[in-house]
Amino acid sequence: MQIFDGQLRFGIHAGPQHTSYADYAALWRAAEEMGFDWASVFDHFIPIQTDPEGPCFEGLTLLAAMAAQTTKIRCGILVVGNTYRNPAVLANIATTIDHISGGRLELGVGAGWWEMEHEQYGIPLPPIGRRIRMLGETLPILKQLWSEKRTTFAGRYYQITDALCEPKPVQQPSIPLWVGGSGEKLTLRAVAESAEGWNTFFMPVEAYQRKLDILGGHCQAVGATRGTSASRSSCKPSSPRRRPKSTHAWRTLRRRGR
Repeated sequence: MQIFDGQLRFGIHAGPQHTSYADYAALWRAAEEMGFDWASVFDHFIPIQTDPEGPCFEGLTLLAAMAAQTTKIRCGILVVGNTYRNPAVLANIATTIDHISGGRLELGVGAGWWEMEHEQYGIPLPPIGRRIRMLGETLPILKQLWSEKRTTFAGRYYQITDALCEPKPVQQPSIPLWVGGSGEKLTLRAVAESAEGWNTFFMPVEAYQRKLDILGGHCQAVGATRGTSASRSSCKPSSPRRRPKSTHAWRTLRRRGR
């Protein structure tokens, strides 16, 4: 579930692995018919935490299809692996899905982690610190491309020059961004600087409170406001062959005019 400024929202998160397209689409339609507020896919090419040789649908393509299959439910992804796509390409993909959904997209982005995918597909997997710093550059690139006519960004890891991204998203000034991860120095700083929400694994109350306090410090340092709302969601297998994933916790920690 999610809580936004005192408003409770319930949803489902289902990894599209060991299932068929027809069954997965039926799951989303059922969630919408039952009145859930949001649903989300994951971003993997090979099944995780189960038999890796089974089927697994690509996340953003599937999310676009789910957006077309529904009319009211918020459409999310937990979370895009930042190593898989150039930020400017991701900005265009997300904009397209936002238009398909009529302004219902919520985009989660994380540093990337699944080693098997990177090894099999020849995708570089830098050390974790570098991946999180790359994520820190991706987030402002996304927001600039979604709001500015042309964008130039000269970062350590990404460079774009006088770049166009048209049309702009339906949602303005930005598609809501969620950042996945729990690193206290770099990841939570990125949440404070650029995100509308934080996606993290469930953890003991004391550990969660510590991270909230650290995030609050980052928000204060960058001049962002941290909301007092919090939420969590648990995953349920969409197929008997799929082993349940760990419970997730969603935390809404920073709002800018939403």
